[in-house]
Amino acid sequence: MISYLQIEHLTKSFGDLLLFEDISFGISDNQRVALIAKNGTGKTTLLNIIAGNEDYDSGTISFRRDLRVGYLEQSPDFPKNLSVIDACLQTDNEVVRTIAEYEHCMLSDDHSKLDDIINRMDLHKAWDYETRIKQILGKLKITNFEQKIGELSGGQLKRVALANVLISEPDLLILDEPTNHLDLEMVEWLEEFLKRSSMSLLMVTHDRYFLDRVCTNIIEIDHQGLYQYSGNYSYYLEKRQERIENFNAETERTINIYKTELDWMRHQPQARATKAKSRIDRFAEIEERAKQRRNNDKVQLDVKASYLGSKIFEAKYISKSYGDLKILDNYYYNFARYEKMGIVGKNGTGKSTYLKMLLGEVKPDSGSFDIGETVVFGYYSQDGLAFDEQMKVIDVVRDIAEEVHLGNGKKMSASQFLLHFLFTPETQYNYVYKLSGGEKRRLHLCTVLMRNPNFLVLDEPTNDLDIVTLNILEDYLQSFKGCVIVVSHDRYFMDKVVDHLLVFNGNAELKDFPGNYTDYREFEDETQQTADNRRQKKDDGRQTTDDRQRTTVETRRTSSEKNNAKHGTSSDNESPKRKLTYKEQKEFESLELEIPELEKEKADIENRLASGTLTTDEIMFASKRHAELNELIDEKTMRWLELSEI
Repeated sequence: MISYLQIEHLTKSFGDLLLFEDISFGISDNQRVALIAKNGTGKTTLLNIIAGNEDYDSGTISFRRDLRVGYLEQSPDFPKNLSVIDACLQTDNEVVRTIAEYEHCMLSDDHSKLDDIINRMDLHKAWDYETRIKQILGKLKITNFEQKIGELSGGQLKRVALANVLISEPDLLILDEPTNHLDLEMVEWLEEFLKRSSMSLLMVTHDRYFLDRVCTNIIEIDHQGLYQYSGNYSYYLEKRQERIENFNAETERTINIYKTELDWMRHQPQARATKAKSRIDRFAEIEERAKQRRNNDKVQLDVKASYLGSKIFEAKYISKSYGDLKILDNYYYNFARYEKMGIVGKNGTGKSTYLKMLLGEVKPDSGSFDIGETVVFGYYSQDGLAFDEQMKVIDVVRDIAEEVHLGNGKKMSASQFLLHFLFTPETQYNYVYKLSGGEKRRLHLCTVLMRNPNFLVLDEPTNDLDIVTLNILEDYLQSFKGCVIVVSHDRYFMDKVVDHLLVFNGNAELKDFPGNYTDYREFEDETQQTADNRRQKKDDGRQTTDDRQRTTVETRRTSSEKNNAKHGTSSDNESPKRKLTYKEQKEFESLELEIPELEKEKADIENRLASGTLTTDEIMFASKRHAELNELIDEKTMRWLELSEI
């Protein structure tokens, strides 16, 4: 294996806070490595050090000569006036720069330089590369190429930055929370993309399915040290537990030795022999080791929900649109007591808007929400909480309540409550601006739960939370005596928490699915397989007809060739192959986008026809549209074939 990156004896601290000390590891070609640690222990700092964005106290970092490195930061930054396409194609790669020129030319009215650019595209053999770029941009839903970076939301900016590092095709790809702000479809695409890629990978993510399916190695920062595991996330969990148990067993043995040595020290006379002196010196080492113990530090969410009556909420025929974008259309739903609903769907289909309408932050165009009198909402928003950065952590919590009531007459102080969220006494008196992104999210969660809600509304709660916190939050939500609605792209989290899904398919089309996310994906895959089988049978029937037509064409061609020979002409003297004209190139690109969309619409109609839920009128309309789609697909596919052969 070829070594790409080697880190030796690296140490980093911020004042008195030691993040990691004397850590060493390497990354080779074809390795996909995940970095795991609790929030605030230096994951992002380590990535920034490797990328050259941050200093370190001591140690060495060595890269292979001429290694190309791409880095997706947790909070990427581009010049505000830069266009989206320039940000996506911002790289030292000359081929990509030529493609950027081509895209700008195609988007502008001035095509005076088009011939020159096309010649350079041919020279660099850039057309296949351009197709791959278009696929990446399409999968990440990046379509408005001329939009300015300053106009993008945080999620859109993260997707642009992700597109940029994937397009640049570095040898070593460093990703900090790449799945944040991606919908489930994008996450699954990225998972497959990275598994097929030849790029080496160093990644921080909390998505445990993603870790399990993509990574070949795990490195963990724990108590300022580093541990390495050759395997995926499931293997890591098993071996980490073994490591902790072995460490604790050794600690128990050391404690027994410590007790013996302590007793000897207490009874040792003042006048000590030289031989006893060495034993005394060793005592300090034994004492320090005996006090060490590893455990799975947990966020103990032992907060009781307020009383919840039988009436929760009723959504009475809600409609909501933003211009041509429909979110809900005459939507009715009666939410049940102790229900745990997961909401999934592509970005922009209205998931967060749905939550905000329920909470009264956004007004529906028509209809209303009838909320039960006993309902106490706890809202964990996707945007997080706007803390006063100059406040201390303990004061943020005390501003809400000096004490937290746990039920049955039990209560705890604000400081004790923060300890349950892994905020040590030292951290509690830190200013908010000193917290990591994950620690701020954990503080936000703390402020939500300490109000004793009985209906939790969680919008992307897994973003920036470490895996330890997620495991405990999942356990808490499973036993929570209240209602839950959660929007999340974390498949593992959804599988553990929800009992059914509300699927947003776009254009106000919603599906209520009885099961968790894995159940839903299996159902979707089976449905797609059934549709594919039906399509194959139809294609086989159509192929028989095509074969008969082909035979007729061949017969005519043979007859024509005989006729040409008779008159002294030949079909062999063909003219040289020409290039596509500008108009034909645009048509070809348009067809590449249109045909998959038409096929998807056709598959959707077939799924609806197979569902058995359509009315007679809907069946007639769907059948008519299905026939139209067959003709359109055949027509456009034939034209695509014609253009592809030019």
